Amino acid sequence: MKTIKIDIEGMSCPHCKKALETAIGQLERVQAVEVDLEKNQAIVEAEDDMLEAIRTAIEEAGYSVK
Repeated sequence: MKTIKIDIEGMSCPHCKKALETAIGQLERVQAVEVDLEKNQAIVEAEDDMLEAIRTAIEEAGYSVK
């Protein structure tokens, strides 16, 4: 299992946190996801390196990856 940390721009409220956790959490091979609003960061536990798939899910949800 791999831990992937991703910096995200555009989050401002608990709704943003929930939307991103849902979008990333729906990806196959993602075991867990935690979005930290204060750090503007997502921490994802996944079976392998899924950075591009996670980046796409974030952007499709309307946010930007730093």
